[in-house]
Amino acid sequence: MDTKQVRFCGFGGQGIILAGLIFSHAGIADGKWVTSTSTYGAAARGGACRCDVVISDEPIIFPQVIKPDILIPMSQPAYDRYIGDIERGIGIVIYDEGVMPREIGELEQIGIPATRVAIEELGNEIVANMIILGAIIEMTSIVSKEALISATRENVPETFTELNVKALDIGFNLGRKVRL
Repeated sequence: MDTKQVRFCGFGGQGIILAGLIFSHAGIADGKWVTSTSTYGAAARGGACRCDVVISDEPIIFPQVIKPDILIPMSQPAYDRYIGDIERGIGIVIYDEGVMPREIGELEQIGIPATRVAIEELGNEIVANMIILGAIIEMTSIVSKEALISATRENVPETFTELNVKALDIGFNLGRKVRL
């Protein structure tokens, strides 16, 4: 694997930072070089937030995302704000199905029904972040599923661990249906 730049984005309360943290820890567990930076608005819940992760088999020269290879918007404002950053013909957008993507030539965009499935199958929209994370890993294999599950168990409170692992599994199944 060469260096991948991944941007998770949405609004506070969607678990954007947690998804990036778990993804980062999974990369470390897989023996990769990883950097991660997070930003969020003045209001923790409801304000804009983003988590950028650079992951590589080699040492990372510059620790911040310049042009995402993978953009994961979980809200329309995040999509609108960051869609211009992704490189056409190379990058991939994997968005929550509720986002309305624009037609952009030479850009692969894939909708995952993360929020809808989280509500319908698990009765809790808060794990939509884990569903989309599972789908991304199934589709790209940037990190191993085992490392992702382990990182989830290490970073999620015990009372919510099994719910989050179930959400990952649902995401793996959704990702299998649309594998890149």
